[in-house]
Amino acid sequence: MIRSKSVFALFFGNRGFFPASLQTAARAELSETLKQLGHKTLTLDAGATRNGAVETPEEGEKYARFLRKNTGKYDGVILCLPNFGDENGAVAALADAGVPILIQAYPDELDKMDPARRRDAFCGKLSIMDVFCQHGVSFTALAPHTAHPRSDAFARHVDYFDRLCRVVKAMRRMRVGAVGARTTAFKTVRIDEVALQRHGITTETLDMSDVFARMRAVKPSETRAREKAKRLRAYARWNDVPKKAFENIVALGVVLDGIVEELRLDAVAVRCWLELQKEFGVSCCVLLSEMNDRGCMAACEVDVGSAVAMHALSHASGETAACLDWNNNYDDIEDKCILFHCGPTPQAMMSAKGRVADHAILENAVGKGCSYGCNTGRIAPAPFTFGNLTTSGGRLRLYLGEGRFTEDPIPPEFFGCAGVAEIPNLQEALLHIGCAGHRHHVAVTPGHVAAPAREALEKYLRYEVTVL
Repeated sequence: MIRSKSVFALFFGNRGFFPASLQTAARAELSETLKQLGHKTLTLDAGATRNGAVETPEEGEKYARFLRKNTGKYDGVILCLPNFGDENGAVAALADAGVPILIQAYPDELDKMDPARRRDAFCGKLSIMDVFCQHGVSFTALAPHTAHPRSDAFARHVDYFDRLCRVVKAMRRMRVGAVGARTTAFKTVRIDEVALQRHGITTETLDMSDVFARMRAVKPSETRAREKAKRLRAYARWNDVPKKAFENIVALGVVLDGIVEELRLDAVAVRCWLELQKEFGVSCCVLLSEMNDRGCMAACEVDVGSAVAMHALSHASGETAACLDWNNNYDDIEDKCILFHCGPTPQAMMSAKGRVADHAILENAVGKGCSYGCNTGRIAPAPFTFGNLTTSGGRLRLYLGEGRFTEDPIPPEFFGCAGVAEIPNLQEALLHIGCAGHRHHVAVTPGHVAAPAREALEKYLRYEVTVL
């Protein structure tokens, strides 16, 4: 599941006594490189300013008008310095850009240091960064300090910046659904909706009684139910699931999909016990797994904070995400633990297709045969990024870290979907999570993407982020 790549507006900085040929070449090189990397671009017309670049505040204002005219069409700005550039024009152009800004500087070549060919962008980048700091303009700068658009280093910069921009865009106007009330037993998942709203995240709520009424109205013969049933049969193994339980799971899937579409949700958190089991004899684990697998982040136990964190992490990775429990120690190995949940892990993160079964824990409360829907399997070995979000005093607090799922075995009687996670300094991380008041859930996504996720959330969105 690859997210759409970011669209970039291109800005070219100029210092007048450097040769115009540097600007002409840079416009062609940067545009072509970004096209090859899969990105669309917007560029101010070359005739709008001298040499098609920005030097003076007047030229900066022209560029600012260009951005305003194209509001909503770009996700970030790449500030390119073919030569030293001018900080006054850059501030006038980008002070109100409203999106992340990556500062890129061309490297000088040792055999081209004469006045006709030298760039001095190395120095100019520091000047731009300095004045942006003075004006409170947020920006991104990466190592190495200079990077030619055709270099591997610049490709890495663009990949990082793309991930950062996707997170910022996804989180600024997010809609998350809370389906059902938080269960009294889990005060750990409480969330401040007003704090979320002040960061651009709208929470929509729906009562389980409405869900149940909608489920009862779904007929197995109707088109949407037949299509959902076909999708679910292909998605997991259902060998031991009774027909009625399967039909009820299909009906719930139809209803959840309808809610997501109706409320235009980016993510959802669902009350998953015990009413579903008592009323319909099913659990929603496999449905949440399937939703996560196709890119609609879904957390269980009405954990809205985890759903929000999953949404952010999935955009950073360009892949899916899962909500898991910090669940078990792994023997006496301090940097390993078992991450687990009853089945919302997406197929894309599993080592094989899941097997749908009765819920081995909930059957202790509702009896055998009354909680089908647990999606049993194992998480595939892979590197991952983890984190979660909580609210406190109107603030959004989030932690991030990286680890890997290993090939270590888990006892065969272990139900649900689990994996052995190896995380450096795990014991210190767990102390922080507990002492800072974070929840017992953790959001995970494939790949190591904590760095761009952190910068997006901390610098551009003003979350409080701790890296573990």
